[in-house]
Amino acid sequence: MQKDYWRSNLKILSILLIIWFIVSFGFGILLSDFLDQFQIGGFKLGFWFAQQGSIYFFVILIFVYVFLMNKLDRKYKEDLKKDKTE
Repeated sequence: MQKDYWRSNLKILSILLIIWFIVSFGFGILLSDFLDQFQIGGFKLGFWFAQQGSIYFFVILIFVYVFLMNKLDRKYKEDLKKDKTE
C-alpha cells in the first residue's frame, strides 16, 4: 500500500514538473518568438511568459499539487483504516 502511495505521489509530481518545464522553458524561451505575435496586457506574450507567466503558473501548480496530495492522502488514509478493521 505504501508503495502504491509513493508511486501515485511521484506520478503527480512528474506530471506537474513537466507542465512547469513546458510553461517556463518552452513558452518563455523556445516558443517566445512565435508567442510574441500575441499580446497580453500590452506586452508580447513570449516576453510575458518569460517574465511573469511562468511564475503565475508555478504558483497555480503549487495549489494544484496541494489539492491532489490532499485527495491522495484521504484515499490512502481510508484504505489504511479499512485494512486495520479487517
